Order: sequence, then structure tokens, then C-alpha cells
Amino acid sequence: MGEKVVEVDGLVKRYGDLTAIDDISFDIRAGEIFGMVGPNGAGKTTTVECIEGLRRPDQGTVRVLGMRPGVDHYALAERIGIQFQVDALPPRIKVGETLDLFAHFYSNPLEWQKLLEQLGLSAKKHSPFATLSGGQKQRLFIALALVNDPDLLFMDEPTTGLDPQSRRAMWGMVEDIRARGKTVFLTTHSMEEAERLCDRVAIMDHGRIMALDTPDNLIAALKAETRVVFAVEGRMDTEVLSDIPGVTRVEQRNGRVVVHGSGSGFLGRVISALESSKVSFGQLRTEEPGLEDVFLALTGREMRD
Repeated sequence: MGEKVVEVDGLVKRYGDLTAIDDISFDIRAGEIFGMVGPNGAGKTTTVECIEGLRRPDQGTVRVLGMRPGVDHYALAERIGIQFQVDALPPRIKVGETLDLFAHFYSNPLEWQKLLEQLGLSAKKHSPFATLSGGQKQRLFIALALVNDPDLLFMDEPTTGLDPQSRRAMWGMVEDIRARGKTVFLTTHSMEEAERLCDRVAIMDHGRIMALDTPDNLIAALKAETRVVFAVEGRMDTEVLSDIPGVTRVEQRNGRVVVHGSGSGFLGRVISALESSKVSFGQLRTEEPGLEDVFLALTGREMRD
């Protein structure tokens, strides 16, 4: 990875008796997609707002592109882009009018007409914001974040509310942005999204960073079990699976059996046992541990408001 474009050291932010950010430190390198995930109230938004210069930390230092957010505000605004998460535009403003307005905020903006073309919005140039679909609104917000040709792009839940096709298209768009030499700071609730896109992921909870590494390293460190899932008719005698080396437990419910275990040859031993016992099974698949398992192990499974 390249030089550090974001440096956070000993960051603390309090709201009265609540410590929203509790002494965190990390950096982001040029050219990477850096992800931050965590439950509601974990401190993600406050962290990002301190980095963007929207909030002043109580302790610690933040450097973005060598500058101090909140102090070098105008110089920094020329070099970062922020993607909106919510419908933050007047309903009647037109797509072209919006981009033209935002382009005038910067000294060296990109040609916004080309951005419209690249993001598949040329046909919506004269359309009011309120008439756009969810995916089109998200693409417009990305265009607004890119209009100043930023070195660092902040994206907050970029695929919230999108259908699967639009979500996959948005992922490709984020990867294209990185391929153009940009650095992306991504916050998301989707573990699949973080695992697919991010070079490194910080898992945050209760204002602290619980873990920070590549998705592969985070998953490997969990040492979680593999799951073999298959369908059966009626109930089967699960003892034929329980005694297999490497199997830790077997669950059976609603016509499906889930075998938990690990070790070399685990899947082969499960299939051999099923065939030897003449169990009729189908729809067999394996489920490898993923970032969601890491997330739940570190933050728990309770509901958060």
C-alpha cells in the first residue's frame, strides 16, 4: 500500500457522560478500500465525522492528507469527497442542476457531464431528484462526491435499500473508483459488502476498535468451523455423523441437517458416512466461516437500537 492518507491517534469523543469514541488509533493507506463496520451506536459515524472535520474530538489527533480537519477545512474540502446517505436534496431540483451547482463549489471540478455518462445518468439530466429510483439517487450522490476529483472518498452505507442487481453494480463502481487511484473509506452494515470490497476492515463496538486486519486474516484468526448443510426427507439418525473425526455437533430441523466441524478431509468424511449409511440427501453445500462470524463473535448477537 501507499503512503498514509488518514492518521488517527488516540481519538476520544464524549457527549456528556457517554464516550462515543474511546481512544482509537488507525491509519488508511493511499489506494486502499478501508472498511469500518459495527453495530448501531458503535461510534462509526462519530469517527467518520471527526475525520471529515464535522466534529471536533475531545482528545487525540487526526490527519487527513497531511492536513488537520476543522483547521485546514477549505483546503481539505478540495481533496475529499463525501457521499450522502439520505435523501438530502430538494425534490424538484434536477440532476444536471445539482451537479452544476456542486461543481461551482470547487476550484478545479471535473466535467460533470462526463460523470453523468460514466454513472449511467445522462438520460436523467433533466429529471427532478424526486423521480429517481433508489439506485439512481445513490449514483447521483456518488457523482456529487466525485465532482471535485477527490483523492479520498467517504462512502456511508452506499448500498442501503438497493436491490441485489443494483447492489452488485454499486460494488463494481466502488472498485472502479479505487482502480482510478482513489482511496475509499467505507462504512457499512453489510458483512458481505465489507468482505467483497475492503482491503482492510476495522470492527468497532462501544467506541473501540475490536479488530483491524484484512478480511481473510480476521476470518482465519477466528478459527471457526465449517458447516455442511443438506436436505433429507423426514428425520435421520444423526449418530452416523456425530462419531466422524472433526465433527463437533449436528443439528436437524425443518428437513435440513447442519454438520459443524473442521479439519482436513472433513467434507469427504461427511459424504462417505452418508453414502455408507444409505442416507438419501440432496441440496448439499458447505458454508465457510466469513466476516459475519467474526463480527458476531466480537460484538455479540443481541439486538441494538
